[in-house]
Amino acid sequence: MSEPNGTEANGTEANGIEPRGGEPEGGGPNGLRVVVGYSPDERGDDALALAALIRSADRSSRLAPLTVVNVHPPAWPARSPASVDAEWVAYLRGQAEEALAGAAARLGELQVPRSELDLRVRAHRGSGRGLIEAAREVGADLVVIGSAPGGRRGRIAIGSTADQLLHDSPVPVMLAPRGYAEASLHHHRMLGPDRSARRLERMTVAFWPRRDVEGPLLAAAALAQTLGLPMRLLTLVVRPAALAARLGGVAGALERQVAQADEDLRDAAGLLGARLGDGMPVERLAEVGTGVTGTLDAVDMLPGEIVACLPGRHGPLRKVFLGEGSGKIVRAAPCPVLVLPRGTGAGQGESPAGEDAQLR
Repeated sequence: MSEPNGTEANGTEANGIEPRGGEPEGGGPNGLRVVVGYSPDERGDDALALAALIRSADRSSRLAPLTVVNVHPPAWPARSPASVDAEWVAYLRGQAEEALAGAAARLGELQVPRSELDLRVRAHRGSGRGLIEAAREVGADLVVIGSAPGGRRGRIAIGSTADQLLHDSPVPVMLAPRGYAEASLHHHRMLGPDRSARRLERMTVAFWPRRDVEGPLLAAAALAQTLGLPMRLLTLVVRPAALAARLGGVAGALERQVAQADEDLRDAAGLLGARLGDGMPVERLAEVGTGVTGTLDAVDMLPGEIVACLPGRHGPLRKVFLGEGSGKIVRAAPCPVLVLPRGTGAGQGESPAGEDAQLR
């Protein structure tokens, strides 16, 4: 999956297993429909490793095919049928098919057999937008990609593919940190064959209260239920900058912020309990620190942690839109990060929580 410039383009290609007939399959009884953006490099391997873990955690009674997509640049408009551009198109397609064959082999090593894969080639100027089209085409519940190259190991760097997805995807996007596949392999070697299966262990939702938060919060909880994960609600209470901290009254203001955060977290946990029942454990944590990165660094994370971020409040409805706070969390998190679209889990113009369970 390349990182071309993100301009709109028409023209797509599909390859491999054809989508199953009828309506697109979604989550629920038929399992999560996951689209993985793959390129034959480290980030592609990281995405596959995360997607394989998601699939192994899926508690649905019938798993949907795992869709692996390689996006390559489209051809330039040909001046004549004899144009050499046809050879270039054939070359690009051959490279994409070779990449997908490698992806299938890698997933076989991760216990995902070829018969459960839907391999697709797409031509698009923007790799992120190509993945969005593929997600719409198959009725995806989730898009998974790896970190852009050049970032810190164990952290997520946002390149053009992620940028397009994190501003326009109509479905949740999950990003694997750089080196995630290598960490999984190290885990396998350290524990040995009888305890080699790395697994997802918990979903931590970075929470702050606002009017439209219920839908994305409930969507995160529904995904956690599908994956059999306990939830933790986390609010980062950031101390003021050094200059402001020297002014009077800061300590009292910080105490009030923490008390308010605790109350908001109780309300959110109550909402989840009212809607999802008491069978899902929900932890609550208000962490105080300096800056988003420093505060998040102080939070304990399990080896199989996922951090979920709510969308920016001013983004378009029913699309992922990364706000400033969420963007900082994505870059600071030492684990995979899930970003949810605005409006997820609610109908147009209605509260997803109903009248009997709402946040302030």
